[in-house]
Amino acid sequence: MQRFETIVVGAGPAGLTAAYLLAKAGRSVLVLEKDPVHVGGISRTVNHDGFLFDIGGHRFFSKSKEVVDLWNEILPQDFIDRPRLSRIYYGGKFYSYPLKAFEALSNLGIMTSTACMASYVWARLRPIPEPRTFHEWVRNQFGEKLFSIFFKTYTEKVWGMSCDEISADWAAQRIKGLDLATAVWSAMTRGLKRKPTGKDGKVIKTLIDSFRYPRRGPGMLWEEAARKTEAWGGKVLLGRDVDGLSFDAASGLWTVSARTASGETETFTGDNVVSTAPVRELAGILAPGLSSRPSAERLRYRDFLTVALICKGGDLFPDNWIYIHDPSVKVGRVQNFRSWSPEMVPDPNLACLGLEYFCFEGDGLWSMSDDALVELATKEIAKIGLVQRSDVMKGVVVRQPKAYPVYDDEYRANVDAVREEIEARFPTLHLVGRNGMHKYNNQDHAMMTAMLTVENIKAGSRRFDVWNVNEDAEYHESGYEGAKDALASERLVPKKAA
Repeated sequence: MQRFETIVVGAGPAGLTAAYLLAKAGRSVLVLEKDPVHVGGISRTVNHDGFLFDIGGHRFFSKSKEVVDLWNEILPQDFIDRPRLSRIYYGGKFYSYPLKAFEALSNLGIMTSTACMASYVWARLRPIPEPRTFHEWVRNQFGEKLFSIFFKTYTEKVWGMSCDEISADWAAQRIKGLDLATAVWSAMTRGLKRKPTGKDGKVIKTLIDSFRYPRRGPGMLWEEAARKTEAWGGKVLLGRDVDGLSFDAASGLWTVSARTASGETETFTGDNVVSTAPVRELAGILAPGLSSRPSAERLRYRDFLTVALICKGGDLFPDNWIYIHDPSVKVGRVQNFRSWSPEMVPDPNLACLGLEYFCFEGDGLWSMSDDALVELATKEIAKIGLVQRSDVMKGVVVRQPKAYPVYDDEYRANVDAVREEIEARFPTLHLVGRNGMHKYNNQDHAMMTAMLTVENIKAGSRRFDVWNVNEDAEYHESGYEGAKDALASERLVPKKAA
């Protein structure tokens, strides 16, 4: 039985960041990844007959210098700068996103536009105090009319539930710092080439107009991170489905079992475990068991599938992606992979479009055959008017379970119950990343949670409370070094000490 200082469950951005930094520091580390082929998790890049595509689009933009420096360290020569261009499709018309005031007025018409402005003024004069739901939060920021046009349909496609069932935490996290006044101001000043900022002067990630991107997709970064982890002495094993995590309090050791693709069981021991596994799954394999397991089992996840269509025509449209708010089709978003990087499509006369559908594992969309999904996607892309049906040559389907942790009314209490018990009983079990913490965050935020966890492992205690990493990959608004400075000056008090 092999022993490691740290065993990492999952080779997504958070897991590989932790493994990379530990191996670089000369620490013994093992990564166990369920996927038999890819590293990168939801940030992997799929290769189908030379056509490369993401599982969703992954912009490389962060306010954290430490995260950006790590990207550059792992992949120093292969980032390209890309213009961001995205639009919204609604009611048979396309709207620039971020919105352009005169275009939106023209598309909506004078009556609807006037109703939107009146609704916005009313919402600002009579805001809902302490908004509890996504609906209430967005209504306060944009008004009821704009909520119904530009937020309701798309959000309910993504989550498969009413906006009145989704926690306001979701809106505050994903569109923090943005309201109608900020959006209009950004539209008016965009020509000045300034980075879009909110009232506090901070860059609003929702409105940025350019980003960096690995020339052959985000998987390129994580494949290189895995390679360098192994070059420094770490170990990355694919096709390992972790099915047991057992802690021995007497020795302080973890025993981790994993099932291989051939059905064999491998067992490893370690001093620390870093888990990026979904909290619900983790609770089911942890021993001794959690009294909070019922809370973990109430956590829900939204699943996701991409239908990649290979089409004639080369540069079909300039957008990186288009949000589909129109309720007449099921597709939620369309990615144009050539616009992410020309190297994603091997033939200049062809295009590769990714139609994204949000679903629950086992429901009607998820259970459709690949052929039926390709047919659905072909029909809907033609209905939207982006591609003629006859120009679609072929398609491929990729399913992604547990892509998004669901923010329902109970999620926060359920996560807190599990988190508090784990921190009290298992001080060497570290939760990081999107599913590991049940936080819908971007990869830079996931990386930051791993970076601070590595510092905790090296120190032998929970010096940093990774749950204080906010959604912009900052820690108390000061980044990674800010967290260290705060600790040094005793301004940072971790929630719990090991």
